[in-house]
Amino acid sequence: MQILFICSRNKWRSLTAEKIFDERGGHEVRSAGTEENARIKVTAGHIGWADLIFVMEKKHLRRLSAKFQAEIAHKRVICLDIADEYRFMDSDLIDILESGVGDYVEF
Repeated sequence: MQILFICSRNKWRSLTAEKIFDERGGHEVRSAGTEENARIKVTAGHIGWADLIFVMEKKHLRRLSAKFQAEIAHKRVICLDIADEYRFMDSDLIDILESGVGDYVEF
């Protein structure tokens, strides 16, 4: 399965998710951000590549819907409701990600 994680700047939350889940359980994982200044900015190619998309907040889903309406129309997009209050590889963030993602993906 190909999994895409999205947050705002792709520096802390989605990048942490990519690092901890990539190749776990045989899944391919990428991450991107919705902001102009994102480390890696989400594109239609990212959306097309992904079998499953996780966004950190509802605003990320709204941004995807506004910019990539056709591309996400038939994609499964799950909001994890993780606020932007964690640093890269924060142990609490890792716990929250493993718990939330584990509800949808077997690793």
